[in-house]
Amino acid sequence: MSTLSTQEKSLLRQALAARENAYAPYSRFQVGAVLTVADGSTFCGCNIENAAFGPTICAERTAAVKAISEGHSKFRRIVIAGNSKDFCYPCGACRQFLYEFSPDMEVICLNRAREAKRMTLRALMPCGFDSTFL
Repeated sequence: MSTLSTQEKSLLRQALAARENAYAPYSRFQVGAVLTVADGSTFCGCNIENAAFGPTICAERTAAVKAISEGHSKFRRIVIAGNSKDFCYPCGACRQFLYEFSPDMEVICLNRAREAKRMTLRALMPCGFDSTFL
């Protein structure tokens, strides 16, 4: 676990605020994320569930899609806030989605006690799949 810098604490507050907007009537597992891009801009996201389950989108991908749709595709860091005892790690689909753009980005996972665990995306997804395989 690690201590957060002042800037990272601000990102934590943004991720927690984004979590409040989550639409999770089925799982009741609300997640918020804030993504920092190369120029320092931030994009928040929350998970949005759907009764059909397939169209459900995670907080991490919501934030990334917002960034990409605004012309940003180089990610520096993502902070992910869930409300579980353990750290809130990105799912496999989110790991792959983020890996497409920035495999060496920093990932900061929080638990309900607001403790932080940080790593690179590459550490979370060793041997990731990218365009070199195509």
